[in-house]
This record gives sequence, structure tokens and C-alpha cells, in this order.
Amino acid sequence: MKIAVLVSVGRHPVSGVARYSRNDAAALTLALSLARQHDATLDVLHAGDPSNPALQEYLALGARSVEVLAVPEAGESQADAATLLAARLSGYDLVLTGTRAEGAFDSGMLPYRIANALDIPLVGAAVDVVVKDDCAQVRQFMPKGLRRRVEVQLPALIAIHPMANATPTYAYARLREGTIRPAANGVHSAGSSAAAEPAWTIRSASAKPVRLAAAEKRSGHARMLSATTTESRGGSVVIEGSSVEKAQVILAYLREHQLVDY
Repeated sequence: MKIAVLVSVGRHPVSGVARYSRNDAAALTLALSLARQHDATLDVLHAGDPSNPALQEYLALGARSVEVLAVPEAGESQADAATLLAARLSGYDLVLTGTRAEGAFDSGMLPYRIANALDIPLVGAAVDVVVKDDCAQVRQFMPKGLRRRVEVQLPALIAIHPMANATPTYAYARLREGTIRPAANGVHSAGSSAAAEPAWTIRSASAKPVRLAAAEKRSGHARMLSATTTESRGGSVVIEGSSVEKAQVILAYLREHQLVDY
């Protein structure tokens, strides 16, 4: 049995520093457990820059080595990574990956593109994976705390949910023992069809406007009643007066509810 794990480079939500992706770390943890149970071959793959120091953290999380497929500079085409990975993953029984990368505008389409190129089924939002014979039983995350168990025939690609039943363990000794292996690939031939496509650009996420809302002062019982009944929440409608007087009414409301400090 051959298992592959696809890993990406994540970003710290505050500092933006490159680090391992938490979703892919959960996928790696589940893959390590499956490889031990079934005495399977496990390969960890990344498409990107082999010199990125964040890749070494996957060694500390249990990967013996990380094979890196070099792709063009970030922003040329995501199709290059999907094409290269699909060609490399041919012949694997099970492919695990995170649901999506941790960049600001990542689409989460890479698992779907790879599954489509390999013509294999895909199961998303997995929180647990059990392999029996030639099929995999997957427990999926669903909204409102629900879970669903599905069975898929191997070979298959499974995208792991961030709330997966996996706890990665970090060991510095493993980081020193593992290796990052750049792999030769036909990146120029794979990327020739996408050369005419417009280049992607990467920029920081823009802050969304924060909606001002007055603090709720009612009791919990009153809030529950308001959810089942129609009632007036107070307030006033100012029609008469000049624009200055209307603005003063709004400012008085903001000061009353401590939404502004001036």
C-alpha cells in the first residue's frame, strides 16, 4: 500500500511568518498512523520552493523526508502545481491533504483539481480515516456538530478538516534527522500551456469594516423570549431637523453605548 501526503506552507495569522500548515499537519499525523497500522509506504510531497525553512517543521512532525517539486514563482499559475502533483501521485492508493492552504485568498481547489486529473474519488472535510481491505471509511465533519460516515473505494484522495481527530507531536530531533529532497520534474513542459494565462498577484488581506453594535444589557431569559416573539427594540427615527442635529443624535447614541470614546 502506498500513501502520499501533500503539505503546503502556512502563515502565522498575526505576524505572517511562514510556518507549517495546521491542516496539512493533521493530514500527516493521520497518514503516519495509517502507515504504521498497514505497514505502508509513506511519501510527503510539496510543490514549491525547496529552500523554504517552513518545510523542515514537517520533519519535526514525523516525516522522514519531504520531496519538493519545484514550480514557477508564486503567482504564475496554480495549474502548474496541480499538474505536477497529479503526475507524481499516479499509482498511489491513498492521498491525504489539508482542506485548503492558509493564505488569505486560497481557493481550496487544489485537491479537486488533482482528483479530477487522476480520475479518483475525493472525500472532503474528513475528521477520521480507517482503511479496511481496498476501501477507506471516512468520518466527515458537518455543520452544527453533526458527523457522517462514508465509505470510498481506493485509490482515493481525502481532504482533512482542521478539526480532525489528530494531535501532531513536534520533536526537534526528528527535524535534524529528516531531509528535504528537491525532485527533478518537467516544470517547463507542464507550465507551457499556462504561459499565456494572466499572472496571479499576492497581497496582504485587507481588513474588513467592523460593525458597531451596542452591548446587550438584557438578561438571558429576555433574549430567549425575543427570539420567539416580535417586539420593539426601542430606538428613534429622526426626520425633522438639520443634518447637524441628526448627527448629534447619532453621536449621543454612540456615546451612550460606549461605542466611541470622544
